[in-house]
Amino acid sequence: MRHEYLPPPQRRSRLTRRGRLALFLGTLLAIGVVALIPLLRGADAPEKPRMLVIPEGWRASQVYAAVDRELKLPAGSAKAAVATAGLALPAEAKGNPEGYLFPATYPVTSKSTPAALLAYMVQTANRKLATPAVANGGKAHGMTPYQTATLASVLEAEADSRADMGKVARVVHNRLAKSMPLQMDSTINYALNRSTVDTTLSETRIDSPFNSYERQGLPPTPIDSPGLEAMAAAVAPTPGDWLFFVTVKPGDTRFSATYEEHKKHVAEFNRLRAAAGARAQAGPPAT
Repeated sequence: MRHEYLPPPQRRSRLTRRGRLALFLGTLLAIGVVALIPLLRGADAPEKPRMLVIPEGWRASQVYAAVDRELKLPAGSAKAAVATAGLALPAEAKGNPEGYLFPATYPVTSKSTPAALLAYMVQTANRKLATPAVANGGKAHGMTPYQTATLASVLEAEADSRADMGKVARVVHNRLAKSMPLQMDSTINYALNRSTVDTTLSETRIDSPFNSYERQGLPPTPIDSPGLEAMAAAVAPTPGDWLFFVTVKPGDTRFSATYEEHKKHVAEFNRLRAAAGARAQAGPPAT
């Protein structure tokens, strides 16, 4: 007997009341999640960091003050953090980060701490001192990285321009080779916690380890935060026989091999300063 195949009757799916309620609630939940996504994204969005700029040549005291201002902390907070920050300083530094708070632009957020910022600055300085040109150049001159940082800090304070750094470095190396005191006003300024081009005779006789007029060799610590260019110049000085230099006017630094020549340049510096002072006292020209 032949049997015809008949498809089973079609059945319509129908949701129970409980199923309809579940679907309704699920739809509302999905809509709610979609609506919350922008809010969640806003809450999870990373904080836009502020930028803390540390210029070349700043002393540690200036860096501390800048960190305190940027983090809106009481004065002295950053300096106090040095004791517990675990800074990666060489033994020669004896815990003093002067010269190792590398000048750069650092991101700062609401979660930043003085200890973390200072630690990052020191790590950056160590990386710069370890670059092949700086590290190898220092070894060639028999200098430790700390001595390189110290010499570089003097260049940062003394050189009128980046172009002069190599020549100033040569003056320092030549003086060290001849066992001559460096006689750098910048070290006197550091000892007196000031910044000026006027150094009196009595000031060159102060009792300080930073008095490079009376003490030979490099100062006992860096005197500011040197940048990479100063570090490179410290270990690769420009060839020359100079022992003296003076910046007669901005952009015009005179280097000399003899004291007699140097005295002429100093006289020119004094003449220009006196003329500028006389003009300042006279006031603006009448109109």
